[in-house]
Amino acid sequence: MHKCPSGAAVLIPAMQAHLTNQHCWNSLPSPSVREAASMYSTAVAIFLVILVAALQSSEPPESPFPYHIPLDPDGILELSWNISYVQETIHFLLQVQGLRAGVLFGMSDRGELENADLIMLWTDGNRSYFADAWSDQKGQIHLDAQQDYQLLQVQRTSDGLSLLFKRPFVTCDPKDYLIEDDTVHLVYGILEEPFQSLEAINTSGLHTGLQRVQLLKSEVPTPDMPADVQTMEIRAPDVLIPDHETTYWCYVTELPQDFSRHHIIMYEAVVTEGNEALVHHMEVFQCAAEFKSFPHFNGPCDSKMKPDRLNYCRHVLAAWALGAKAFYYPEEAGVAFGGLGSSRYLRLEVHYHNPRNIRGRHDSSGIRLYYTATLRQFNAGIMELGLVYTPVMAIPPQETAFVLTGYCTDKCTMLALPPSGIRIFASQLHTHLTGRKVVTVLARGGQERKVVNRDNHYSPHFQEIRMLKKVVSVFPGDVLITSCTYNTEDRKLATVGGFGILEEMCVNYVHYYPQTELELCKSAVNDGYLQKYFHQVNSFNNEEVCTCPQASVPEQFTSVPWNSYNRDMLKALYRFAPISMHCNKTSAVRFQGEWNLQPLPEITSTLKDPTPNCPTGQAVSHTNPTTVVNWGRG
Repeated sequence: MHKCPSGAAVLIPAMQAHLTNQHCWNSLPSPSVREAASMYSTAVAIFLVILVAALQSSEPPESPFPYHIPLDPDGILELSWNISYVQETIHFLLQVQGLRAGVLFGMSDRGELENADLIMLWTDGNRSYFADAWSDQKGQIHLDAQQDYQLLQVQRTSDGLSLLFKRPFVTCDPKDYLIEDDTVHLVYGILEEPFQSLEAINTSGLHTGLQRVQLLKSEVPTPDMPADVQTMEIRAPDVLIPDHETTYWCYVTELPQDFSRHHIIMYEAVVTEGNEALVHHMEVFQCAAEFKSFPHFNGPCDSKMKPDRLNYCRHVLAAWALGAKAFYYPEEAGVAFGGLGSSRYLRLEVHYHNPRNIRGRHDSSGIRLYYTATLRQFNAGIMELGLVYTPVMAIPPQETAFVLTGYCTDKCTMLALPPSGIRIFASQLHTHLTGRKVVTVLARGGQERKVVNRDNHYSPHFQEIRMLKKVVSVFPGDVLITSCTYNTEDRKLATVGGFGILEEMCVNYVHYYPQTELELCKSAVNDGYLQKYFHQVNSFNNEEVCTCPQASVPEQFTSVPWNSYNRDMLKALYRFAPISMHCNKTSAVRFQGEWNLQPLPEITSTLKDPTPNCPTGQAVSHTNPTTVVNWGRG
């Protein structure tokens, strides 16, 4: 790249003849025609080399940027990206509709605009600038001393602006976000007016928002579809999207009367055109086979008109979230549905995210299932790991990072898994509103061996089935440990476990094959030991605190005065007390054996958190923003 005298990079984008209002910093001398042509050719060559290198880690995708999401509900900003695991770099393409004075884009821990890792593109009305930046606790923007975002191209398009840049996964810059396999909270902002300097910009004065996505997708080869593949679309017909920020819409349909046993081998989202920014995530559930029929319903999931029987439609067949591509099952396995012993009734749940309260928008989005009558070698199954849905597991109020852990013990896997074991290939993590982190670890012989799935930036508002980068084999005698971290800073009472949205869960739905009878392998603290805790609370506080056994467990937790002693005692109880195991078959009947008052699995060695491998020589130190040539607001 050619360099400005100040050290700022001059970018010569393609389609140069179509661009107007071209600016550069500090009265740069105008190049001759020959020099300009040479610079243009060099820039284009470098750009092509970068894109080719970015794709060397895998088969060429169907487009240079295979992943894309709308960032804002109005469709002004659209993000596409490409991953190079060889270079550990992401290329971003940000497209902006309409002429703007600039944009803000970046990442933060939970989607906040304070202490965010940002890129800024803005104009002062005369010149245009790009910078790797960060925001402080007051939302004030500052130039990052280490410039890890590299601008590759800015150009006008027929309907706005296109911005191409890249960044390594890991920068080891304390002001930068560490890009991992987790959920990533993307933040954005639109600048409508020029700013004289970067320091003049504060996020509080911008049109801003957040979007959640998994940036680092697993590179799973796309299997070929069999010749007899068929498709079925589960779509809610002509929904008038409510003008509320959050709506969960439920729609019940059914399979044909004589639908025989088939295997689902793939599924993908079908989103109504124009609603891509409003349809947040979708799931298809199969209803319980013990009921011969289910009432048809098409309305909000929290409607008083929703039949109670729909609560028995909880077996996940498919789940999609914004940014996810098609989900393929391994070539040797598929999800069985239809035929004897299987319910014909399905429930589609669509989450609409409408923060602008847009009215009058109709939608018929859903999920398209690909299935075959030629059954594969293995049935794929779903197993629930984590905590039993019970109020004995609770989180005190005003906690920032309270951890609850559920176990699938060696006794259960020894009894329920085949000698050859099972293969976990995908996972869906799940909590309710206070969940912040979820992890499942496999232990063998008392030692933690590998992470099945982890999300250190988990959001209950973004749940999808994720393919694992590597299949995890689980054998009889192995232990699966699922831990959830909760934040209850905004709550005044204890949050107990249960089905309600204001109660909590800690679940990992693991997708595996071959299917076994084991459908649920979860635990909870032994109720008798919890009653000893409540008795201790009464004795220690020596006051009129009713945590008596005749009260319900939620009432007992409500009565606990949450001082430091009672909090620490509850943590100790959950860490050391015996557990009650639910080692359940598909029929909800437990495997034969004694499952109460079971000791916690003995783990003598735990996995250490990975240490980032800090690259050297990648970042550029700047004392000034980069001047952007050939782009201006006009």
